[in-house]
Amino acid sequence: MKISDYKVLLASNSPRREELLRGIDINFEVKTVPEIDESYPDNLPVEEIAEFVAIKKSQPYKPSLCDDELVITADTVVLLDGKMFGKPTNKEEAKEMLATLSGKTHRVVSGVCLTTSKKQTSFSVASDVEFAELTNEEIEYYVERYLPFDKAGAYGVQEWIGYVGVKHINGSYYNIMGLPIQRLYSELKKF
Repeated sequence: MKISDYKVLLASNSPRREELLRGIDINFEVKTVPEIDESYPDNLPVEEIAEFVAIKKSQPYKPSLCDDELVITADTVVLLDGKMFGKPTNKEEAKEMLATLSGKTHRVVSGVCLTTSKKQTSFSVASDVEFAELTNEEIEYYVERYLPFDKAGAYGVQEWIGYVGVKHINGSYYNIMGLPIQRLYSELKKF
């Protein structure tokens, strides 16, 4: 089967992932299941968390997939000094995350899983992001104005903070947005 033979389902509430997938002109629909378990083993290396969670997110969809359906699940994490930064739960946590990332280079890892009723493949992509020193006022402004609670590491590279705070990127910009779209396109062609 070619990818055009599949009914592609994006299992994500992320408007950024939806925008990125639209950018490669694949017809798809968004389909989400409420309250998916995103837990992972405590001993799992931090570099493997995003891919593990992306695979786990695919599990609730598997039993009901038709033979011509393909579901895409993804997860993104921010890593610094062996610590994982997920989505902040409140303003204070978001500010703490950004203060910790300020002036340092961190890693963004996105895991992606492609699942059909008969086949599954997964991969992860890493990008390194160097942040400039951010003042408390800049962090406060960003968190109050952009409310980055649905973003790993408490920031969106495509928003104000990316314009003023990102000094250098080594790797995929779109990966930092939450979906390594070039790699996804390549994997879909192979799939």
